[in-house]
Amino acid sequence: MNSTMPGVVNFSPEPFSVELRDVPVPDIGESDVLLRVGAVSICGSDLHQWAGSHAWPVNYPCILGHEFAGTVARAGSRVCRFKEGDRVVSETAAVIDECSPLSRSGLYNLDPSRRGFGYGVDGAMTEYVRVPERCLHRIPGPLPFEQAALTEPCCVAYNAVCVNGRVRPGDAVLVLGPGPIGLLCAKMAKLSGAATVIVAGLPQDKFRLQVAREFAADVVLESGVLEYVSAISDGLGVDVAIDASGASATLQIALQAVRPAGQIIKVGWGPQPLQFSLDPLVQKNVTLSGSFSHNWPVWERVIAMIVSGQIDLRPVISRVAVLPEWTACFERMHSGEYVKAVLTP
Repeated sequence: MNSTMPGVVNFSPEPFSVELRDVPVPDIGESDVLLRVGAVSICGSDLHQWAGSHAWPVNYPCILGHEFAGTVARAGSRVCRFKEGDRVVSETAAVIDECSPLSRSGLYNLDPSRRGFGYGVDGAMTEYVRVPERCLHRIPGPLPFEQAALTEPCCVAYNAVCVNGRVRPGDAVLVLGPGPIGLLCAKMAKLSGAATVIVAGLPQDKFRLQVAREFAADVVLESGVLEYVSAISDGLGVDVAIDASGASATLQIALQAVRPAGQIIKVGWGPQPLQFSLDPLVQKNVTLSGSFSHNWPVWERVIAMIVSGQIDLRPVISRVAVLPEWTACFERMHSGEYVKAVLTP
């Protein structure tokens, strides 16, 4: 094994301060594994850091990538559940306070001291990554690494829709934003029994909306969301609106589109101030639920869903590329030409 390896490094908060650099192969601790990366998926948060539009602190310089799967290359002396050669996928909470009340109740994803791969510690857009054993889940069967790497965004969507959401059979669900998380939320809503799943985007989202129709959506819209919603069923709105975009205007549309006593699930990030009144939230008696990340039982369920075929991720993988092609993949995901691009270091 070489002492250095190529890695996609975010080295500054300035826009487009990302480049392929030689980085050291990490050392591991007693409870860590050294994971040989089989595939790492590009997330919208990677794009935000690349463009300098993120709203979270980053420990510069930092190797990007938190959606990844691979093979255990070496195990620390206290690792007991995994061995060299095991095929695994990793959670994202690289650093947590295991003694905090949140961690002890299984909600380590909400621990304020949590630091994740790709911004708090080095991530997986490279050949090897250091991973604590507690983050690992076994990949059953011959599931390809490029699909296993998408377990993480599936877990984000599952946690939003199936844990923090209350989608019921027969519901009408509106998903605002046809990015990867929006499409996966649409799939989770459909699997939860929603009768009508509407995915809305912008005219420039034509390709992603086409994938949405193939993947989970009953209806896709480039415009006229409120007009469409007012014309279906009893005209009072959708049962659940999912804001997977994060823009302030999107939350306002969700508030207008949801029916009285309905629910809005906000899973998209956006640092802009609201610039509109929340009075309709009160008047309609609407529940507004935030959803962040995921935890162990969510991962176990989602892995079972992928392996069983309940979730077929192939439609959302637009490209599988080698690591030096990261720039083209970032650019095409940013422009909406790709839904998901996956790198294979």
